[in-house]
Order: sequence, then structure tokens, then C-alpha cells
Amino acid sequence: MTAAVSVNVPSTATPEGLETRDLCLWYGDFQALKNVNLSIKRGLITSLIGPSGCGKTTLLRCFNRVNERYGYVRTTGEIRILDKNIYDADVSLIQLRKSVGMVFQRPNPLPLSIYENVAFGLRVHGSRSELKKAKLDEAVERALTEVGLWEDLKDRLNGPATALQLEQQQKLCIARLIPTEPEVILMDEPCSALDVEGTRAIEELMWTLRGRYTIVIVTHNMAQARRASDESIFMLLGEIMEHDRTEDLFLNPRNPKTAEYIEGRYG
Repeated sequence: MTAAVSVNVPSTATPEGLETRDLCLWYGDFQALKNVNLSIKRGLITSLIGPSGCGKTTLLRCFNRVNERYGYVRTTGEIRILDKNIYDADVSLIQLRKSVGMVFQRPNPLPLSIYENVAFGLRVHGSRSELKKAKLDEAVERALTEVGLWEDLKDRLNGPATALQLEQQQKLCIARLIPTEPEVILMDEPCSALDVEGTRAIEELMWTLRGRYTIVIVTHNMAQARRASDESIFMLLGEIMEHDRTEDLFLNPRNPKTAEYIEGRYG
């Protein structure tokens, strides 16, 4: 597996990458998030950890407002990305999800060619000039190169994306986000369907993307959180218990509940 990586904050890292202010969320009568106040630094990898049902994935899906697909969800408070509250009335969900991309637990390539998977975002969001064949070709090559797939797939671009190995499919799903130049990439347990080598490859890819993108990852794997994030946030029962540099949170937690969790006493 990937060796632990020391925290070197990129020059692009600033406190205002992604912020929440008194964020609360209800599923019907059940309150899943309780007064969440966070400042996630721009350009870093931040992991969300905690026992099942603590609100990690709910919080992650607030950042691109995916939770609102369910009619029984109610949200109060603010989420600010690039100093704009994403709940403001003038915010376009299409533009928000262009700026805040998401990678899911299981790879979900579109039932299209490898080329069309990567070009999909530009076909939806791109300008007329970006839709020219030469521009699309350039964007596809750049994205596949960035995730380390170009050399393997450059002669198979017209082949079905669903025929790729799981690790390649997950990398392709990340590549699909890159042409639209997101500010934030959300990852919901992106390695849960992968073997050890696939997990290592995705973690290494995350470190290469770090600095250009703000990455927020949900993980149940404590070793992965230690290896693959600059900062970690421990959640319990819909609340933030602790947010600190990953090294400090694991080696010297300030909250007794954090210590109990990372020591395996519950969860």
C-alpha cells in the first residue's frame, strides 16, 4: 500500500476553499446534520471519517446539493464555495455540479466509448469553440494523461468504457470531471470496490491531483485516511467532533470520542 505522505500545504491552499456555516439537514423528521461549521482548505485532501450513519456521506452530498433530489430533505445554513453560498437563489445546479464533481463508491462509466465518457462534460457545458473536434481531442488526451490512462487507452478510445478493469473505470470517472475544470472533487469511498493494487493506484492519483483541486473523501478505512489526506474530520451522530491535520488527529486527538473511534473501541 501507499506509504504515508508528509503534509506539505500547497501554495494554492487557502482557508476559504469550502466553508459551512451552521449547516443542518433533516430527512423528514430525522436530523442527520447538526450545526456543522467547517473550513476546508483549498488544494488539500480532506477525509471525512466516523462510524456508519454519522453523516459523512450526507455532508459530502451537501457540497453539490445532490441530497435535494429527495423531496423529504430540508437544509438550513450555508455552504460557501469560492465565497458564494451555494444555496443562494441565483445558483445554477448545473453550474454548481460542473464546479463540484463527484466520484462514487462503484465506478459508474457511461455506456459510451472511452472517448465520449471523457468528452461528456464538455458536450454538456462547453462553448462552441470547445466542441470543435481538435479541442475535444486535446481535452480527452489531457484528462487521460492526468489520471495516468493515456498510454494504455490511446489506441482504444472508441472501445466501450464499461469493458475496462475496475481500477481503470474509476480513473476514467475522475478523468471525466477534469475537462470542465472543477474547483472541488468529492469522493465517496472511491476505493471500496477495488483490490489492494487498485486502492493504491487511486490514492497515488489523489496525491497527483492535490493542489490543483480541493478533494474531499469519505472513507471508512482509517489506514487510508492516514495515508491519503492532509486533514481529517471526525463526525459522530451528525456533528463535527474534531477537525485537524491528519497526523495530529490520529496521533494526538483532542476529543476523547475521536480517540475512542480511531483506537477501535466502537464504530
